[in-house]
This record gives sequence, C-alpha cells and structure tokens, in this order.
Amino acid sequence: VESTSYLPDTDEPVWVLGECYNAKTGKTELLSDVHSRLWFTYRKKFSPIGGTGPSSDAGWGCMLRCGQMILAQALVCSQLGRAWRWRAEGGQPEKYHRILHCFLDRKDSCYSIHQMAQMGVGEGKSVGEWYGPNTVAQVLKKLALFDDWNSLAVYVSMDNTVVIEDISTETPEQACSHTDGHRATTCPHSQSHSDWRPLLLVIPLRMGINHINPVYIQALKECFKMPQSCGVLGGKPNLAYYFIGFVGEELIYLDPHTTQSAVEAGSGVDDQSYHCLRSPRRMKITNLDPSVALGFFCKSEDDFDSWCNLVQQEIQMKRNLRMFELVENHPPHWPPFVPPTKPEVQTTGAEFIESTDKLFESEEEFEILNV
Repeated sequence: VESTSYLPDTDEPVWVLGECYNAKTGKTELLSDVHSRLWFTYRKKFSPIGGTGPSSDAGWGCMLRCGQMILAQALVCSQLGRAWRWRAEGGQPEKYHRILHCFLDRKDSCYSIHQMAQMGVGEGKSVGEWYGPNTVAQVLKKLALFDDWNSLAVYVSMDNTVVIEDISTETPEQACSHTDGHRATTCPHSQSHSDWRPLLLVIPLRMGINHINPVYIQALKECFKMPQSCGVLGGKPNLAYYFIGFVGEELIYLDPHTTQSAVEAGSGVDDQSYHCLRSPRRMKITNLDPSVALGFFCKSEDDFDSWCNLVQQEIQMKRNLRMFELVENHPPHWPPFVPPTKPEVQTTGAEFIESTDKLFESEEEFEILNV
C-alpha cells in the first residue's frame, strides 16, 4: 500500500513537529496534536481567480495548499503557541479565527489561493500551473510583506545555504550590532529581544537526482525532532504533501487532495473542514521525491540561536554528506543580500504583480542549480 492512514502499533517514538509521542500510551495526545494543525485542501466554487480565472484549484493547487499549511503552522506557533490545541466543540480564541481568515478562498484574504496564484505569475507560473516547493516558498515570502498583523519574516535559502548574517538583516531599519558570546552579528532588534520579528525559515533542497539519497534520511528525521520544526513541503512529482513528522521509516503527512466547497467568509466560519480528523497518513521515506523545502519557525532570537546549535550538532557534525550548509557570513561571490520590501502602492491582482520585483531564481533554475 502506497500510504496508510491508521496509527501503527509500535513502541517506536512518533515525532510530530518537534513533539515526541508514544503511539500506544499517548494516542489521544498524538491525534489531538495532528487534528489541531490547520488543513488546507482543494476547494471549489470560490470566486474566479483574477475575475475570469478558475473557480477551483482541484488538480493544480496542491503545493499552494501545502504552502498555506506550513505558513499557518508558523502563524499558530507565533500567535497561539506550539502547545495550543483545537477543540471540535468550538470556543477557539479570537487569534485563531483571525489566522484562519487569512487563508479563506477570497481575493482579499492575505494568503488566499487567489493571492498565491496571482503572486506566482511574478515567479513565472501561470494561474492554474503546478508549483514546486521553491516557487511556493518565494510566493509566501512576498505575501508576508503585506501581513502587518503577524509581521512575519520569511527567509528562503539559496543554493542549499542558510546565511546567518542575512537572516539577521531581514529588518534593516531595526538592525544593531551585538555579541552573544561566540559571534558578533547584526540582529533584527533595536533595544530589546522583544523587537525580533518571528521568523519562518524555508530551505529548498534537492536530496538526490531521481530518488532521495539514503544518506539524507537520518538528517531529515532530525529536522522533525527540532522544537523549531515547521514541517516539510514535498511529495512526489506533481503530487504535493505537507509532512509533519515521522515514525520508524515512514513520514507522516497531511494530504490536500480532497476537494471541498469553499467556505463563505463571516464571523461564524465553520472551521470543521479546516482540520483533518482522520488518522494521519503515512508513506515510506524512500518514496519521497528528492525536491523538498524544509520549514522552521523561530519566534525569538534565542530560538534561532538554539536552532543553529542543533543544526551544527545534529546535521553538520554528524553527517558525511550535509543536507544544507549553515554559514556565518554572506558568501562574497553571491550578489549582495537585499531584504525584501513591499511595493509603495499596495494593490492586488495584476498591478500588484507588476510592482513586485522577482527576487530569486525560477523553479526550473533552482532545479538546475541544485542537481
């Protein structure tokens, strides 16, 4: 069977976004955690994208939906905390409803399928065209510039390399120099740590040519163990999943390939369809397409420093073949790092796309660079 949706009867630990569970003794807590993740799927009968485009994303929007899920997880961690749990009977906090409204299928929602598909035009993708993980990461980075409420910094790495110096200058108007005991950096805060912008770090990778190279499997598992884990975008060719953990040699994922009717916006949005209430699906790690994007969320500067230390200990020092590089300074042979800025005129649709610079390479160029 390609994928299974029942929980295994195993003594092996089950890891979900940095949390460890026992499938036998902690089944209730495990399922509560999985059910609490926002689940975005294909939808139909929403207003046509761009006014005359598709009114359903069935068959082409799965990676966009996975992108919504990884971003929603970052927003939930930022606004509600990793320990927050959804309750089917209702009574969710106001911040939860506000997060959900950011993703409703309407053109004025910040991270709607409408905004993502139209922003993708600037990345060389036509509305209705399938995206890879790198392209959707670039789209999320640009859309986050227009989300003043969450004030989320989205950093997308290039060439399998995370540059600490560049992350530290994501908000240059607030930058200052400081020393944390082992390095001098420029950090996104002014007088106190409270001014650090919550960070979604996305690392597009190619872990092999046609199939995942087995040497990367253990490092991939380590990523899901990190408290900063925000999941992984990936799947199989033209079939995207949002991976949230693993058990044994299987990955646990949320599947967007269910078509539901669009939900009307309003104060009383029925949120039941935004949570996957069945047991999580699983697939063998060896079946994973090698093109993925790792996600990590760092709410504070201490979170980021802790993540850097974990990467050095668990990925860089222990592995013969590293998944990605973590370096202190911007490589001198790279173009200068320019933090993304939103256009002066905040509009939507075609004008919005035309006024937004294309910051990084296309999905096709990314594939060529990283093979």
